[in-house]
Amino acid sequence: MEVQQGARSKLEMRTTRELFQQRGFRIVPLSESIGHIAAALIEEHATSHGLRIVDALIAATAREGGETLVTGNVRHFRVIANLDVKPFRPRSR
Repeated sequence: MEVQQGARSKLEMRTTRELFQQRGFRIVPLSESIGHIAAALIEEHATSHGLRIVDALIAATAREGGETLVTGNVRHFRVIANLDVKPFRPRSR
């Protein structure tokens, strides 16, 4: 959702979706459990650390699935306990 939200046109949205499909990305649906975890994270960290709903949903999805969260914005997730976060650094061209 976060990547799609950044698209500037329907063409960019379609291109992004196709890229995800071609690269074999798994799109995880929002579940009730993920929603509950995200809500708890917002309650715990929104006012103290500025956690936003999109990042709470991303973190909740990773925690629920026992997955490592790979991100270019490690600082957004630093305060969240029991979350395996690894920095993403794009390769230079």
